[in-house]
Amino acid sequence: MKNKRFLLIAFALIASLVLAACQPQVVEVTRVVSETVTETVTQEVEVTRVVEGEVVTETVTQEVEVTRVVEVPAEGSSGVSEFHTAWPYTPPPAGHFNTFVSDGMGLSIYQPLMEPSLFFYVWHDQSWLPMAGDSWEWVDDSTLRVKLHEGAVWSDGSDFTAQDVLDTFAIRRLLSSSEWNFMSDIVAVDDHTVDFILTGPSTTFARRVLSRAVSIRASSVYGDFAQRTRDLVDQGLTADSDEWSALLQEFNAFRPEDMVVLGPFKIDPASITESQMVLNKNESSFMADWVKFDRIVNYNGETPDVTPLVLAREVDYATHGFPPATEAQFIADGTRIIRGPLYTGPALYFNMTIHPFEMPEFRQAMAYVIDRDENGFVSLGESGKRQVMMSGFADSVAGTWLTDETKAALNHYDADLAKAEEILTGLGFSRDSDGVWMDDTGARMEFDLTAPAEFADWSAAAENVAEQLTSFGIATTFRGVNFQQHPTDVRAGAFEMAIRDWGAANPHPSFAFTTDFTSYNGGGGEAVTEGAGMSWPLVQQTSLGEMDLGQLTIDAGNGGDEAVQKEIVNQLALAYNELLPQIPLWERYGNNPASQVRVAGWPADGDPIYNNGPYGDPFVTYLLLTGTLYPAPGNGN
Repeated sequence: MKNKRFLLIAFALIASLVLAACQPQVVEVTRVVSETVTETVTQEVEVTRVVEGEVVTETVTQEVEVTRVVEVPAEGSSGVSEFHTAWPYTPPPAGHFNTFVSDGMGLSIYQPLMEPSLFFYVWHDQSWLPMAGDSWEWVDDSTLRVKLHEGAVWSDGSDFTAQDVLDTFAIRRLLSSSEWNFMSDIVAVDDHTVDFILTGPSTTFARRVLSRAVSIRASSVYGDFAQRTRDLVDQGLTADSDEWSALLQEFNAFRPEDMVVLGPFKIDPASITESQMVLNKNESSFMADWVKFDRIVNYNGETPDVTPLVLAREVDYATHGFPPATEAQFIADGTRIIRGPLYTGPALYFNMTIHPFEMPEFRQAMAYVIDRDENGFVSLGESGKRQVMMSGFADSVAGTWLTDETKAALNHYDADLAKAEEILTGLGFSRDSDGVWMDDTGARMEFDLTAPAEFADWSAAAENVAEQLTSFGIATTFRGVNFQQHPTDVRAGAFEMAIRDWGAANPHPSFAFTTDFTSYNGGGGEAVTEGAGMSWPLVQQTSLGEMDLGQLTIDAGNGGDEAVQKEIVNQLALAYNELLPQIPLWERYGNNPASQVRVAGWPADGDPIYNNGPYGDPFVTYLLLTGTLYPAPGNGN
């Protein structure tokens, strides 16, 4: 039965691909072109449809309007080269320039172009591209020293010094950021040298403080709050104190008038609209000559907003999760698709205060019900790849951390409805007269499943999960929630089941377990806001005995002995596989459209820089900063 449904879904998807590819796209375009030409053409196309379970192919003739953009010669160029991006943001007045807190307009993967990190990590050779930092070294096993770039100035004219770095990490201390679990202090050796003082050796610490995860901010903007945080520390106060909470509340409400930047681009506040903003070249930046474009135009919105812009070749690169039918349109239009691993993806989360979600056996049964191959295929085509090992972190990373013994012990949870039925029956569950399961108290199992409505891939995954669970007898209703509101609801515990992320784009598994165990859980973690989240205790009974998963996650990133860390990671993987605090559906690979109308220099498929992935250490940011990407003919030249 499952195979039949999967074939029907596949045939329906093929039909949607063909039909989608044939739809006319008439879009108003503003860019470096001579004119837009619209003409009517007659096309014969084959349309494949599923009719009463059978595949029917027929040839139809259609008259469609086709809009084409005709490029101007180089001498007609405006003289200003542009790179067009797409990243969602909240426009003013809700959107603001405090990039530490919610609704700050940092633009995520493009933030290093404005507020750079100390270095930028390159996955394939484990090298570090110098940015605000010039070099780093271990002075001893608990002191990390960073030499900063000398002679740099912020966009407001203030000098870049060690004080900026100290103040950045003081603010992060106020925010209870994770690196402060591993360090006790940060001190200035001189105006351009800082020492991070660790509480003990840690092989993961460099990743926590040097990489693009931490953008350095200007003391001229944040220095007062940083000093007030240090004053609280000097008084012996901690995050549990009323004084700390009051300062944190005040900082969360802080709204700078402008973003002071060190990097090669700066947002033009006057350019910000509901639909787009412009980032102009910051000529005072020491990085200005690194980047080959004069400005960046960033378009606002999620997948539905960005799709027509990509089809119009108005966006040069986008990272949204585009449905398979849309991807087929891109390819048919000649747009290149880049597939880099994300090392993360969507997972099915449970509110453990709702019976029977708190039972690990029930969650195991749910894992057997869901065909994750089907779910990944209908959600993202070949870019949705089922996780096999179900270890809590990406299979592509797990191979280097897990022993053969651990790999053999991991349950793959291949789709098996009979096994799911056996588990539920063993728990004392039964079916109602209409086939819907009832739990051991006699309550019908009817649940609500939410996902970010604007995330096309996650929404498709949620709809498919709801369909599969309902077909099995666990009545599930999907409901889309605004993508900005959804994580707030989940962290507040205002959900029954939800689709959120698992894992992390980091080569060390401890970062993935931090997401899995704490990011949407009242048990702790830097990403947790007020609320219970999934309400899952971090001290759990497992076949290995009682385990404090929160402490073990910290221990997995502590110390200088990677062999000891691997032993802990293997324990965590086995515990995760048994307990399934969430069910990872699949790992997402990018299906990122990269138009080559305005931009040249994209590396060939298979280039190792794509191992950086689109988000964690985004390859597009590296390619811009190194000048690998440059304006194509007619784009300002």
